[in-house]
Amino acid sequence: MSEIERIIDQMQRAFTAEAWCGSSLHEALADVTAERAAAKPLADAHSIWEIVLHIAAWKGAIKQRLAGQHVILPEEGDWPLVTDVSDSAWAESLASLDDRQEELMKVVRGINDDQLDETLQADGNRESGGGVSRYVTLHGITQHDLYHAAQIALLKKV
Repeated sequence: MSEIERIIDQMQRAFTAEAWCGSSLHEALADVTAERAAAKPLADAHSIWEIVLHIAAWKGAIKQRLAGQHVILPEEGDWPLVTDVSDSAWAESLASLDDRQEELMKVVRGINDDQLDETLQADGNRESGGGVSRYVTLHGITQHDLYHAAQIALLKKV
């Protein structure tokens, strides 16, 4: 198995199922209703819905970075606002998250092991993703999914 195949496996585990550390993102979101997703049980914390929009936004930004575009923040912003809290809007947000994941994975599947050490955006700015290798970026977006899956799991318990 190549290194990129191992990375793809870890990305899929973190997003869909069988994450070593606990619930994948999909598993954490499986029973969340629109009402629960919009709730803010902790005053200074993001809602589950805001977290979902944030994850989807960053998947889009990372896809663009991997494709060679200079992207500092996602087009939607770091924390897109929830403007409609209906059941249908929640379903659309979840579908958008899945779409962003698939779009990102299409780009990742086109990367070979020889490209993993190449840096994205030569500006050397960690916040903009510049000077960071594809390898670190791919592991970072995987860690991002798991970090937020854990946040969602905690918010569901409050």
